[in-house]
Amino acid sequence: MTAVSIQDLEIQFGAVKVLQNLNLDIASGEFIVLLGSSGCGKSTLLNSVAGLIDVHGGKIMIGNKDMTHAEPKDRGIGMVFQSYALYPQTTVEGNLTFGLRMAKLPKNEIERRVAKVSDMLQIKPYLKRRPSALSGGQRQRVAIGRALVRDADVYLFDEPLSNLDAKLRAELRVELKTLHEDIGKTMIYVTHDQVEAMTLATRIAVMQNGVIQQLASPEEIYNRPANLFVADFIGSPAMNFLSGTIVPQGERVEFKLKDGHALDVSPYPFARRPAAPMEAILGIRPEHLAISPREGLLPLDMVVNVIETMGADAVIWGTCGSQKISVRVNSELKLNPARGSTLKLGFSLGSASLFSQADGVRL
Repeated sequence: MTAVSIQDLEIQFGAVKVLQNLNLDIASGEFIVLLGSSGCGKSTLLNSVAGLIDVHGGKIMIGNKDMTHAEPKDRGIGMVFQSYALYPQTTVEGNLTFGLRMAKLPKNEIERRVAKVSDMLQIKPYLKRRPSALSGGQRQRVAIGRALVRDADVYLFDEPLSNLDAKLRAELRVELKTLHEDIGKTMIYVTHDQVEAMTLATRIAVMQNGVIQQLASPEEIYNRPANLFVADFIGSPAMNFLSGTIVPQGERVEFKLKDGHALDVSPYPFARRPAAPMEAILGIRPEHLAISPREGLLPLDMVVNVIETMGADAVIWGTCGSQKISVRVNSELKLNPARGSTLKLGFSLGSASLFSQADGVRL
């Protein structure tokens, strides 16, 4: 297995600096997901590792070798693109073997690798077919197989599931996760889909404007987002944000909502306890709000606006004071509160987040 280290990376297109002083260390065998919206720099970062774009500064280390300016073929990588990029005039087997034949591998070694990969990806029945005779999911399996037969040190995936329908994406997510566990190779995966990131990753690098906002496990990013951007980007429905003021009062710390309602947030694990009043934002995920809360939870009142049913779950939308809020509940509860009615909610500080209003950083 091979580690990847990106050190002070700088990439620019003309006068536009896309990445600047970016650092990222990926351990051997990790599945790292680069997550962010379009234009955040995630594909640029992936392509720089692949050697497909020029680097203007910094280093890219693959294993213990400096590969910053090495040719793509010399980097020991296998890459799967968003488009299948299969050769239409040849069979699945021909697509799998093309690179191996160009590398002049022995025939028996080529056959061994194709047999292994086709079994792993369940594409053996399609080896004699052309890509035009395959479904989208089958073509993507072939594209993944073409990367795997190289027996590379590092595998790169550039939004490989984005062209598939929801059912196929879910199926291939499971297969990719199983594949990583089976072969244990280092994988770097680009997506804008938070579900893919949360289900596949060992760690997620959430990116915005060419900067990694947070690099952590899916659980850490979901439960302890580093800033408002990460908190808002991860989760569906999105995290609730309630503006207010943190007011230290001796040993007690209160969070006062805009409507004047005060919550005792003294037990919150502040990175640095506020010494003076400050504008802040309280973040609570919809599923962390309880209806008819038990004792020990902090109370909130919600005026109901609309209910959105989602099969197993339902989302109730409304307001807390003048601020929008939503709560996610199990549909089995069969809740049907009238519009304009008030729901009593509660939440635990252990599942909440507080952010500075000034810079959005987690407190």
